[in-house]
Amino acid sequence: MQLHEVRVHPSKSNLKRDDQLAWKIAAVAADKVAVDREVTDMIINRIIDNASVAIASVNRHPAISARDMALGHARKGGATLFGVAPGRRVSPEWAAWANGTAVRELDYHDTFLAADYSHPGDNIPPILAVAQTLEKSGRDLIRGIATGYEIQIDLVRALCLHEFKKDHIAHLCPAQAAGIGTLLKLPQEVIFQAVQQAVHVSFSTRQSRKGEISSWKAFAPAHAGKLAIEAVDRCMRGEGAPSPIYEGEDSVIAWMLAGPKAEYQVPLPAPGEAKRAILDSFTKEHSAEYQSQALIDLAFKLRERIGDLADVEKIILHTSHHTHYVIGTGANDPQKMDPHASRETLDHSIMYIFAVALEDGRWHHVDSYAPKRAQRPSTVALWHKIETREDPEWTRRYHATDPKQMAFGARVEVVMKNGERIVDELAIANAHPLGAHPFKRADYIRKFETLTDGLISARESARFLDAVQSLPRLAAGELASLNVSMPAGRLLVGKPGIF
Repeated sequence: MQLHEVRVHPSKSNLKRDDQLAWKIAAVAADKVAVDREVTDMIINRIIDNASVAIASVNRHPAISARDMALGHARKGGATLFGVAPGRRVSPEWAAWANGTAVRELDYHDTFLAADYSHPGDNIPPILAVAQTLEKSGRDLIRGIATGYEIQIDLVRALCLHEFKKDHIAHLCPAQAAGIGTLLKLPQEVIFQAVQQAVHVSFSTRQSRKGEISSWKAFAPAHAGKLAIEAVDRCMRGEGAPSPIYEGEDSVIAWMLAGPKAEYQVPLPAPGEAKRAILDSFTKEHSAEYQSQALIDLAFKLRERIGDLADVEKIILHTSHHTHYVIGTGANDPQKMDPHASRETLDHSIMYIFAVALEDGRWHHVDSYAPKRAQRPSTVALWHKIETREDPEWTRRYHATDPKQMAFGARVEVVMKNGERIVDELAIANAHPLGAHPFKRADYIRKFETLTDGLISARESARFLDAVQSLPRLAAGELASLNVSMPAGRLLVGKPGIF
């Protein structure tokens, strides 16, 4: 990997194109380096993972709305939609919108955390939609997805967005554009302009993940994918973009991030270096915000030691700055303690999640968030005894660059009414690559079969799993086989809109 210094330059300095971050990102995307075998295998895992959570959410309200909008943009030979028969195709940007929403709705797919946080599996829907529409091969798709993961994860390693109250799709959209550029084997110049357009149109505030969290949390990454496809389309037609998009004196770093005097070090693969960033990302075993994964596992472990939860005086979660301020009591969001809060808010409340995990000893993507479950008096009582506190050591480990030091868990201190203290900790979730039970192909398949059970036929399940595991051998025009269809009449329809 090479580190690239990125800072603001006054317009009069005429920063050379070769020195601009967007140009360097485009160089990585245009590099025809081969994809490693283990990266290919992980891409297959993540396509399975995305399909799992998308089908599980396909009849939830945001997914229904997004799908209905997409179906208003039919296109012969276009892209497929999760749940819809493969004969019905839509324009690729709308497929990215609908499929991206379905993937994101349950907050249950992969994650990468560093200077900022991300769900790099959000790269897959727009890249796949373009690949289907333009009849690319499985190998083309693999190359495009490898780039999308690489660029987003490298940006997340270096540029913190949430510190400046910006939503993390600002790193996703340029990564999606770069991945599409790789998929289509576009010239570096075209990818450069598309990346800059993608950055320019995708900055938004973190209010989408603050206070009363709405369905926009699911729509946001899908919107980024739609914007990325449109940006690439414009630039393929010869249009340009605001430049330099990162370093300009009136642009991103100067006014949306750390300011005119800031300096960042962004890692990117050297020319000819394989794109392997996907191997540093990790999926979720439980349907909840990633920082809660290890704490759910720890709650399961602590249940027997605690015994009667009515005897608990209070519970303190000593954890990282990010966990404390984003999903903990440091957020100062009263909604995170409200039993009538939305599912989107509850899955961003570690207090609620830890209480339910302690009580139930299991986690379910639907049952654990049901209104009746959230309003159970014993749950509310326990929930309101839980608080988070920032611990500098957990913050240091959260931001560590050494994978063996990185930690997304907490030290839990349970204070009983009799004065006894029960203390334990877990740094990483069991399913993490370095955890007690790292997810392998069989785990991804089990997750798919579990989440789609009763929703799709056994024949459709077997067909999809066979197709996706044959991805490198899929010829041009065969990528529609990566769609998963529901039986006829099983898809719900929402309220009418404009489209």
